[in-house]
Amino acid sequence: MKVFLFNRCTGSRMALVLLAFCSVVMARDLDQDEALRLRQQGVILPLEQLLQQAMDRYPGAKLLEAELEEKHDVYIYEVELLTPEGVVRELDIDATTGRLLKDKED
Repeated sequence: MKVFLFNRCTGSRMALVLLAFCSVVMARDLDQDEALRLRQQGVILPLEQLLQQAMDRYPGAKLLEAELEEKHDVYIYEVELLTPEGVVRELDIDATTGRLLKDKED
């Protein structure tokens, strides 16, 4: 019986590892040519507009990084800011609608 419980527990762990791996694989970084094409087609909003939105949320912050990703068929700008207080914030913004999806301390 103990062996059965061990195997069942190991199977659960394997499933969690596989799920985590699949969710990471599902995200895809887009290069600048793809981003430009999507912007020209009107699929995504201009990066400048969304960056301004992020900067307005944290006045005086400095931009550390911005990248466009596709996760589960949704285009997302991941923006990292350094606030005047020295805190790094990671914001996920829906590149199509401009809606803030995530704002967390990094």
